[in-house]
Amino acid sequence: MAHQSLFLSAFVYLAAAVICVPLAKRFGLSAVLGYLVAGMVIGPFGMKLVGEEGEDVMHFAEFGVVMMLFLIGLELRPSLLWKLRGPILGLGGAQVGITTAAIFGIGMACGLSWQVALAIGMALALSSTAIVMQTMQEKGLTGTTGGRSVFSVLLFQDIAVIPMLAIFPLLATGQSAGPHAAGEHGDGHGGHGDPGAFQEWLSHQPPWVNTLLVIGAVVAIILAGRYLFQPVLSLVARTRVRETFVALALLLVIGIALAMSSLGVSPALGTFLAGVVLANSEYRHELEADIEPFKGLLLGVFFISVGAAIDFSLIASKPAVIAACVIGLMVVKAAILFGLGASAKLGLDQRTFFSLALAQGGEFAFVLLAFAVSGGVVTVELSQLVIAVVAVTMALTPLVLMVEEKVLRPRFGTRESEDREPDAMDEEAPVILAGIGRFGNFVGRMLRSLGVEATVIDNDSDHIDFLRKIGIKAFYGDAGRHDLLEAAGADRAKLLIITLDDEDKVNELIETTRKHFPHLKILVRALSRSHQYDLVDDGVDYAIHQHSGSAIQLAEEALVQLGFRAHCAHRMANKFRRLDRKGIDDLAGMHREESVYVSQVRERIVDFERQFEQDRVGGDSGSEVDQAWDTTQLRDDTATGDYANVVPADKDQDPGRKEC
Repeated sequence: MAHQSLFLSAFVYLAAAVICVPLAKRFGLSAVLGYLVAGMVIGPFGMKLVGEEGEDVMHFAEFGVVMMLFLIGLELRPSLLWKLRGPILGLGGAQVGITTAAIFGIGMACGLSWQVALAIGMALALSSTAIVMQTMQEKGLTGTTGGRSVFSVLLFQDIAVIPMLAIFPLLATGQSAGPHAAGEHGDGHGGHGDPGAFQEWLSHQPPWVNTLLVIGAVVAIILAGRYLFQPVLSLVARTRVRETFVALALLLVIGIALAMSSLGVSPALGTFLAGVVLANSEYRHELEADIEPFKGLLLGVFFISVGAAIDFSLIASKPAVIAACVIGLMVVKAAILFGLGASAKLGLDQRTFFSLALAQGGEFAFVLLAFAVSGGVVTVELSQLVIAVVAVTMALTPLVLMVEEKVLRPRFGTRESEDREPDAMDEEAPVILAGIGRFGNFVGRMLRSLGVEATVIDNDSDHIDFLRKIGIKAFYGDAGRHDLLEAAGADRAKLLIITLDDEDKVNELIETTRKHFPHLKILVRALSRSHQYDLVDDGVDYAIHQHSGSAIQLAEEALVQLGFRAHCAHRMANKFRRLDRKGIDDLAGMHREESVYVSQVRERIVDFERQFEQDRVGGDSGSEVDQAWDTTQLRDDTATGDYANVVPADKDQDPGRKEC
């Protein structure tokens, strides 16, 4: 019966995750919220599919947090930490410290004890890494000034979880939390005789004994990471048995967790240190790949357990209190972050995004509150209230960021131009290059190397300043403005090259250019195939898919590596490029009618293959024509390495070389 109950519980948890997480993603929410909703549905305050056993499941699933912090440690190479020490310690440290102090003061004013107020302040000072990072990646904001500042704060928050977990037991006991915490975690891991005897002995020792043991354990982990883990990992890796390496990775994490929990310290501290020590190991990526599935599954179960523990009867009984707490938390955090953004000299639009992106509570608040409850720091009722507040703020974050993007950013972005006016321009270059990101950079460099001057306009002030430092003439401003285009010499230029990464801005710029500067030929980087079709329909002079050039070039190199002659592969690549271009022109008018479009695409794929088959078996370029390319000069160039992929035409010397 016990086994049947275990399998039933596992089935319920997994089914809830499989159903709720995809639904959450479908509505633009994070997977964390999906897990929370799943827990709410199956919990004792929902469908009652799980009950008291949820506490045991949560203790087991807390191990997912340990694995998460081990992986965070693997990502934080000491060199990276040192390089980012300024923004991490400055913005991140100030945000966590000031927010904790502010919430601590509010808690004390509300009549909480200083231990409870401090615990809640630390828990609510953290933000949701999962939601914020995913949102920034989806919107392409990770490279902006505000995005980099957000990342620095989140990185510090992730690191700050370690000392917070170590502090929480002290808030309950007022001294080293050895016996209490050890007993708590010892039960979670099964508590056999030897660990219990050790913990019993430790409970009768002075606090300084436990402190020395903890310091010794930390030093041992650091030394083992440098001199023991590496050779053991190498030894096991040489066996080429993946299962053994997975077992070693789990053994490493579980062993350190057991050692630290037996000393009454959060096991996350030890595993985090081990991760940092192994961050420079050549086996770092292998460890990440092996641990990630276990971490993700256990964290998912943990968040489901948290959702199942939310007391909806408590929320229903205090709706006004929860609403006030939600609004108060987001306002307080946003105000603090806004001030920090000003001190970091972020622009008004970047500062607004920075403050609103981090204004919610985070998933680590659930972890800290679980530790606080198990350690007797916070009551269950109060933790339920705080968990509900955090969950609501996380759910509101996508909506808040949508308002920031659609309503606040356009207004604040325009207002920011009062601080920095668009640069003065009086240019007469034949080319105007709007946007100089990774794609536009290649375009601009090639034009410049051939002596073709281009006026570069971009609206990222930091990027413009950097380009000027490295000697590239660039101007700050919005290329979509008629007056800036005129100042850039649009009435005298010949070409406008658009490499912006926003389809709406691209369309607006095209419309403005045609209205005021109809003589300009417009060349555009298309962000997708459908965007390319729209541009062709719109009649731009040239539109190229952002990945087509590099993709065709890569395929050409693949043909060479497979044995095709270099000039043959190059000719085939050019032919594919011409046929693909013709297909774009022919299909542009019908791509919105799916059935017709699919039918035409299938016909063209067959036609492509038929035409290339003719060339492959002989077609219009037989072997004699190909061999005519291999001149004496060509062979000399091959010998000097100028044409490393071209070989002599003599088939006896190169029997593997394929004809076109």
